[in-house]
Amino acid sequence: MKKTICELFAGVGGFRLGFERESKDWKTVWFSQWEPGKKNQWAHDCYVSHWGDIDKNTGIDIAMVNKDEIPEHNLLVGGFPCQDYSVANSLSTAKGIEGKKGVLWWQIRETLIAKKAPFVLLENVDRLIKSPASQRGRDFGVILSCLNELGYYVEWRIINAAEYGAAQRRRRTFIFAASKATNYYKEIEKLESNEKRLENGFFNHSFPVLDKCKEKEIDISNKSIIDVSNNFSFEFENAGNLLKGVIYTAKVSPIIERPTTLRQIVERNVDEKYYIKESFDKWKYLKGAKKIPKKTKEGFEYMYSEGPIAFPDPLDLPARTMLTSESSVSRMTHVIEDLDTKQYRILTPIEAERIQGFDDNWTNTGMPEKFRYFCMGNALVVPMITRMAKELDFIFENE
Repeated sequence: MKKTICELFAGVGGFRLGFERESKDWKTVWFSQWEPGKKNQWAHDCYVSHWGDIDKNTGIDIAMVNKDEIPEHNLLVGGFPCQDYSVANSLSTAKGIEGKKGVLWWQIRETLIAKKAPFVLLENVDRLIKSPASQRGRDFGVILSCLNELGYYVEWRIINAAEYGAAQRRRRTFIFAASKATNYYKEIEKLESNEKRLENGFFNHSFPVLDKCKEKEIDISNKSIIDVSNNFSFEFENAGNLLKGVIYTAKVSPIIERPTTLRQIVERNVDEKYYIKESFDKWKYLKGAKKIPKKTKEGFEYMYSEGPIAFPDPLDLPARTMLTSESSVSRMTHVIEDLDTKQYRILTPIEAERIQGFDDNWTNTGMPEKFRYFCMGNALVVPMITRMAKELDFIFENE
């Protein structure tokens, strides 16, 4: 099977870089990156600066792209946002479904319907499996229901990158799917239980676990996507799979590897502009524990609480999860003690790139510095993708 990739919501190319680090045999035949409401498409331009463009459609809203015109590919990848995935009957036919406008999961579904990719690898935030709060697990249930309807076997795992050697405590949900037309599907189908499929599945080869607990199953084979959207609620654990409508989930514990620490990736002799000039009192307040009285739109009063965050961030631990607001004066921005001057400072763009596993100056392509941080806050931890690419090498060789 040719190692061809279509990369949706590509950002600055974390999936592509991760796969190409594993093997130059992986060829990205098409990508899409578009930041809504932005005049300058910095992430798209960064991606193009490294690999060149493919056609006029790579930098426009994916909803405007005719999915039939996307080149044939054997692996669809993408890091899509966590949104409201609820659906309703379409106006044109009672059999059709209609998701909320602008929700990007439906663009993935449309692409799968049009191109029938044998394999799929997706990334989302860890809260995906629990959203929304009013109907726990519904959104993830809708995704699984869609993939089940299209004939895919599905696995998922919430992976904390630091537990597998990376420089960041970043928890993300990864979803792997294989079409019933693949040898992989046929082999996994032969296993006698979903428990065995989890033990011998895609993620366990890339990210081995120590043990599992809280196992449970639920059957959605007789439920439509509309039924799942309206009525489904389920407590998903951090790992699981789906085959022919039967969902199996379990809580797994990783075999933890030695992480990379901030001390190992920080720069020396950094520019003075990264040092904190503001009063430390503001930073201490933002990072400290607090209880703030608030009121809902309906007038209900409650006490908002948040715990303390280390100030400064310890250099002998991996970074916390990096957000798009990194470098602003905010609670979640990293503050470290500089190795040379012992003064407090924020991270540099190169350090942000290292935390995500990119090459130094990957985003130094003409974009304003604040967008370099923004792009890294949106990015993947590249070494995690390289580990998965290695397993997919083996899978593709057996197709």
